[in-house]
Amino acid sequence: MTDAPDQFRVAPVDPRRLLDLRRRVLRGDDPAANVVEPRDDESTSLHLAGLMGNEVVVCASFFSAAYPDEPGGVAYQLRFMATDPAVQGRGFGAKVLVEAEHSLRERGVPRIWAYARDTALGFYRAMGWTVVAGSEFLSAETALPHTVIFKALS
Repeated sequence: MTDAPDQFRVAPVDPRRLLDLRRRVLRGDDPAANVVEPRDDESTSLHLAGLMGNEVVVCASFFSAAYPDEPGGVAYQLRFMATDPAVQGRGFGAKVLVEAEHSLRERGVPRIWAYARDTALGFYRAMGWTVVAGSEFLSAETALPHTVIFKALS
């Protein structure tokens, strides 16, 4: 059975399927921008796509990485979360995060964290993430304001 073009679903994917959306949404469609993460091909990494038919409209990648305030602790870092502007506001990003949290909880991951763009903090707060006060910084990659956020999974 073929997926309907307007049917949304979340699926694990090869990270290369996410590069176009990473570049378009997070790097201003700059063809010279690096959107490959050195940890993309690690066996512990989790890459999820929100798909409309076969088109990637949401991407999120999670990498095993200790939370900054707990260097020896077990945690996963969210990187490259993006939603195609054509479908923003329809809850698709939230569905991808919920699926990621479920998958990581099943792996026994106690906490997820990210360096979130300040423009997305409202979204993450609505999804139950905590903003770390005083952690604001300007990203060297994007020159945009970011803040450390986290969410306990256990």
